Amino acid sequence: MIKLNFRILFLSITLSLSTISLAQKEQKLFIDSLDNAFDISHYLFNLHGLLPIVSPITEPAVGYGATLASLYFIPKKKDSTKYFQMPDIVAVAGGLTENNTWFAGGGYIGFWKDDHIRYRGILGYGDIKLKYFGDGYSYLEENPIHFSISSTFLLQQAMFRISDSRFMLGGKYIFTKSTVTIRNNSDLIDLSKDFNLTNSGIGLITEFENYDNVLSPNKGLRINLTYLQFSEIFGGDRNFGRLTFFTHYYIPLLNKRWISGFRIESQLATGEPPFYTNPFIMLRGLPAMRYQGDLTALVETEQLFLLTPRWGINTFGGVGSTFNIDKSKIEQRAKAWNLGLGFRYLIARKLGLRMGIDLAKGPEDWGVYIIFASAWIK
Repeated sequence: MIKLNFRILFLSITLSLSTISLAQKEQKLFIDSLDNAFDISHYLFNLHGLLPIVSPITEPAVGYGATLASLYFIPKKKDSTKYFQMPDIVAVAGGLTENNTWFAGGGYIGFWKDDHIRYRGILGYGDIKLKYFGDGYSYLEENPIHFSISSTFLLQQAMFRISDSRFMLGGKYIFTKSTVTIRNNSDLIDLSKDFNLTNSGIGLITEFENYDNVLSPNKGLRINLTYLQFSEIFGGDRNFGRLTFFTHYYIPLLNKRWISGFRIESQLATGEPPFYTNPFIMLRGLPAMRYQGDLTALVETEQLFLLTPRWGINTFGGVGSTFNIDKSKIEQRAKAWNLGLGFRYLIARKLGLRMGIDLAKGPEDWGVYIIFASAWIK
């Protein structure tokens, strides 16, 4: 759920750049002089001021909806360097979906000291309506528990580059105060111990990244290992942890007309986590929390074929599994897969930034995803 909320906020920020009307007087801001195509590169380089936006929500777990946001961009001061520097971004956003899920909050994303420090801060509140399917190997798999979780959420995160290397170290603090309400009659499992909890955790982040482009990589490797510990010592009600590992790798082929991408990800829960914080398989086409376990592992590939310098066809697919751990014994439970097809458009040539739409199929559901930058962005 934390990741879902952040993705909604990040999507609101990035999608705003594509919702500006071409009817504005300064249309040259949106036309690339190289090929006279629609492009927001120049607009990004000169962006400032308050910007109201509307963007869709397409997460299958909560249904279709929309986000309203107001954004303020803080461009970096120009200096002798000619490379693009990401502006800092302040956002206030709210959203509503067809199953009456709603949220509101604000955030700040900062790129400081020539990208030697990367900061994220988010504060928000939401009432999210989801389904709990258990461990994927029980009666709940066909008869899920419908629940609502009302939660206040706070994130503080900072990453620090080691000298001028590609290695970064950092930390994060997460605070949530949540109230869970069961929305259908179910005596199969007692979740009452998780109904009203304050969770407070501190995490350590280590990362290597040598992308050619942070937002829409064509080449490079990213490896991230993060451990997050929630504890009564930090003011929470429960002691539990989360170990997350992921790696993304991109390689250009056929004279850069084919971009081949690969993703590996695994998450492990420790201690006694609330049921709504258990790891789940995160693949396009799979609703959030559909496949949960003590341990998850997945692999996914994405293949982008460029038909022109601007337009490309994107194909993707992956598989994932959940595992339960009992007294050092690991037992595989659920399996899931996804397949999909979409397109990409080079919306900001100077940044190499792409946007598109993906249609994904999972074991039970279809999903439509509006993608700005990489689908695997974290």
